[in-house]
Amino acid sequence: MERTVTATPSGARGTARATAHHPHPHTRPGHPLRVAVIGGGPGGLYAAALLKRLDPRRDITVWERNAPDDTFGFGVVLSDETLGGIEHADPTVYQALQRDFVRWDDIDIVHRGVRHTSGGHGFAALGRHRLLEILHDRCRELGVDLRFHTEAPKDLPRTHDLVIAADGVHSTTRETYADVFRPRVTAHRCRYIWLAADFPFDSFRFEIAETEHGVMQLHGYPYAPDASTVIIEMREEVWRAAGFDELDEAESIERCAKIFTEALQGRPLTSNNSTWTTFRTVVNERWSHGNVVLLGDAAHTAHFSIGSGTKLAVEDALALAACLEEQDSLPDALAAYEAERRPVVASTQRAARASLEWFENLALYLDQPPRQFAFNLLTRSRRVTHDNLRLRDARFTEAVEREFGCPPGTPPMFTPFRLRGLTLRNRVVVSPMDMYSAVDGVPGDFHLVHLGARALGGAGLVMTEMVCVSEEGRITPGCAGLWSGRQAEAWKRITNFVHAQAPGTAIGVQLGHSGRKGSTKLMWEGMDEPLPEGNWPLVAASPLPYKPSGQTPRELSRAQLTDLREQFAAAACRAARAGFDLLELHCAHGYLLSGFLSPLTNRRTDAYGGTLEKRLRFPLEVFDAVRNVWPGERPMTVRISATDWAEGGTTAEDAVEIARAFAAHGADAIDVSTGQVVADERPEYGRSYQTPFADRIRHSTGVPVIAVGAISSWDDVNSLILAGRTDLCALARPHLYDPHWTLHAAAEQGYTGPGATWPAPYRAGSRRPRTGRTDAPKPRLSL
Repeated sequence: MERTVTATPSGARGTARATAHHPHPHTRPGHPLRVAVIGGGPGGLYAAALLKRLDPRRDITVWERNAPDDTFGFGVVLSDETLGGIEHADPTVYQALQRDFVRWDDIDIVHRGVRHTSGGHGFAALGRHRLLEILHDRCRELGVDLRFHTEAPKDLPRTHDLVIAADGVHSTTRETYADVFRPRVTAHRCRYIWLAADFPFDSFRFEIAETEHGVMQLHGYPYAPDASTVIIEMREEVWRAAGFDELDEAESIERCAKIFTEALQGRPLTSNNSTWTTFRTVVNERWSHGNVVLLGDAAHTAHFSIGSGTKLAVEDALALAACLEEQDSLPDALAAYEAERRPVVASTQRAARASLEWFENLALYLDQPPRQFAFNLLTRSRRVTHDNLRLRDARFTEAVEREFGCPPGTPPMFTPFRLRGLTLRNRVVVSPMDMYSAVDGVPGDFHLVHLGARALGGAGLVMTEMVCVSEEGRITPGCAGLWSGRQAEAWKRITNFVHAQAPGTAIGVQLGHSGRKGSTKLMWEGMDEPLPEGNWPLVAASPLPYKPSGQTPRELSRAQLTDLREQFAAAACRAARAGFDLLELHCAHGYLLSGFLSPLTNRRTDAYGGTLEKRLRFPLEVFDAVRNVWPGERPMTVRISATDWAEGGTTAEDAVEIARAFAAHGADAIDVSTGQVVADERPEYGRSYQTPFADRIRHSTGVPVIAVGAISSWDDVNSLILAGRTDLCALARPHLYDPHWTLHAAAEQGYTGPGATWPAPYRAGSRRPRTGRTDAPKPRLSL
């Protein structure tokens, strides 16, 4: 059957599909005719209106226990993408919204009396009461039965074809079927309160107040010609220190107005039964059970600082309506709805989590230069980036770059950085990547080509894979080493090539020992799986296998600890003679030294186990032994796992103290990775997902950091460097995909300068190759 398809924004993919009509949808198997909606918020109401519009035969009832005008908060912000979805699905609702929207472009950041403005952002908002009125009117016009002051009956799943649970963050439906939905609700560290001002801000305003009790922040935006939403937020301990826990609603509002009197122009704040609350992130393993489906905050929440709660609920409604139209059965429709929405929601929740944690840790950034602070705030969720902000407001972005020290026309990633006696020409590091291609620990032609190509590719620093300090310290039979002079000579061949053919590129070596993760197959034959034969004995901090199927290591004795220190020092001497410019000590990913740091892998009861201070003892002894023989002018870095991603393991707070300890012993930078310490870890993957740990270490300790982990674009690198979240960015897989990643990043940004010098034989390729013409001749005559 022919259907109409309209191109729509990707975030509202269900939108155009929802406008397609089946002439007799009720004849399809599983097509729900009797629909109950629990919850009269925007998501539930919009779902009801869409489903009724798509099939007027449907009997749809909305059950809302509160009054029609009861609502939480004041204003609602909707993106252009969401509005585009509404326009395609229901022009009547869209036109009503358009008449009431307040629009603006600017974001103001006010900190220590200085206001910085960034434009070009494009916001639209209206009052939450007005949004509900529009949706109430539309539902009534279409024939939806709205029942206020009415609890939803318990037997709705039995009496209806479909039950849409849009009953909010405290969803009783979700709790009723908790054993099926398996929700995880995480409370966070800040208290906040929704209030309103009786005048419109002329921008989205962030204002920081440094009080005697701690840092507080105001989030404000207009939602009507005569009103603004105002959210006051602060950490729990600041909230208590300021005495808000002892104030009633009126006293709290008065105190907030006094603290932010300049932003409010001396005007009062008003309340809507407002209370201080803690934000809770809701995640469900499943979104449907039988004929019951979760929608909006009942299924997921995203922190208000990225303004996505109502947006997500409305987009859920659009997608659900589309899937119900497209699929031939209710189970298929609900499965398709979840499959479509879950990745979008997960991405939004990651961004919201990054934003939320940025504000939780706001005190760390207060001493940043003013414009960098503003840029950091604007890019906190990682959805707004350096390049994106340049398109929105080039003048603001260029001012931030000047303050940072970028010469004209120089992207942040191509500014130099100094570590001890080594100056790197840019901020890009080829991250250590195990190649498992050595023979008897000797790097061969493969390593020469692999590392040489990436050195020619323009990175400021190229790192070797983990180079093992002993034969027993290998991960696999293919691991490279530095326990012999023959290996050192082979490495010297590689460093000589880099220094001669890629002048300006530094090459570093990462020294390590596999610990309990050794004697395994090559990665592509079975990662972390024991060798079928030819195994060697393993050693570790404690006799705990990495996997149940793996070998149990022997606990290291004091004498063996001494031998290991000497092995590391001897390997460092060979590395120095081999000509490496930088040495990194591998204390991450569950290998030997990492195994001492984590409480999950170190169960010792002697001087090398127990408290964090004791768990640090042996890694620091090894660091000192290496630093004592490593040339004084050459820098040393340390790679750590800043979290184990497992309960009871290393925490972000521990990571700060670990970094602080290594810095006190002379580490020039901390390479901040995470995880791979225990096999049952649960990482929270996502774009630049490890960067917040590097950011925290940098601002807590003042130690330079290298950020690593799912950093894939030059825009990410520029954003992270300019925001002050890291000093260097290490990229692994992008350099496997493109050995000349850095030079290509320069070409794509139109940069030619000392931060990215093309080797003479390659200069002819320093511009993007031309592609075939795709433009057709334009008509010149009109007849």
